Amino acid sequence: MSKKSRFKKWLRQQNEEEFKEEKKEIKKEETIHEVKHRNLLMNIYDKHYKKLLIVSFALLLFAIIVIGIKYAQTGEFFKKSVDIQGGISITLSSDSYIDISKLQNTLSSDFNQNDINIRTLSAAGKQTGIIVDIDIDLNDKENTEKLINAIRKELNLELKQGEYTIAGIGSSLGKSFFKGALLALLVAFIAMSIIVFLSFRVPVPSLAVVLAAFSDIITTLAVVDLIGMRISTAGIAAFLMLIGYSVDTDILLSTRVLKRKEGSVLDKTIDAAKTGLMMSLTAIAAVLIALIFTQSSVLKEIMIIIIIGLLADIIYTWIQNAGILRWYLQRKNV
Repeated sequence: MSKKSRFKKWLRQQNEEEFKEEKKEIKKEETIHEVKHRNLLMNIYDKHYKKLLIVSFALLLFAIIVIGIKYAQTGEFFKKSVDIQGGISITLSSDSYIDISKLQNTLSSDFNQNDINIRTLSAAGKQTGIIVDIDIDLNDKENTEKLINAIRKELNLELKQGEYTIAGIGSSLGKSFFKGALLALLVAFIAMSIIVFLSFRVPVPSLAVVLAAFSDIITTLAVVDLIGMRISTAGIAAFLMLIGYSVDTDILLSTRVLKRKEGSVLDKTIDAAKTGLMMSLTAIAAVLIALIFTQSSVLKEIMIIIIIGLLADIIYTWIQNAGILRWYLQRKNV
């Protein structure tokens, strides 16, 4: 090999080594930046966790006020769908676009004593029909026919038999379903509370878990009221699911902080948060995909409630519950 070739080879090796060193320096700087950023967030949380705890309780208080105002105005904690309060649902398929706001105003004018709700049916982002819910008695043939005629006139459609379907539920049966669903929700919450107390056998951490689950449900219900969403029996089932989601992350946090011996309270909290937040974000992503692609109004109702609840759970688990646990352990000088 000639001297010139050897020199070129040596020069190429030197350039490669310099390039590798530069990459190492860049990677090192990026790592230092990430650590500083993470440490900054941890320091903020470390110093101000009591203030963040106050914020979580303020959010819970706001949610209670929203629900209280709703009850004062309507006598109900939330809007009920037909399958809870009783009434009929008329499902109409149509290839042409229907302005539901205009139809809602017309029907509300004709049936000003009734509660009317109109929902759209869609497929692939295109409207395929509507569902009209109204609290008319299932056996009230006169008002049912009057409603169909009003829809026919407003939409300028013939609406022959077979072009629409009518389904309904009696008010007494709807109330029975509602009482049964609420009872199931209450029993599930009580059973969850008992299991939590038996698991930890310490009052404050156990109450913190129960409070977080309660806060999650109350805040979700308040958001549902604010967006004007109606809740059916499927929605109540979604609240049952939220109890499980909330308790799952809270027990993860409490177990890591109370039963692990190594590390500080902050370190154990951060370690639990890495797992818990990954669980919550994965669940939110899955629910969002289902919400985007599902055409079922029942599934959409469930998915919306679960998304709201999962977002609220992040606050109440990693700020409220974590803050209470830390305050409790500091008082015990652990």
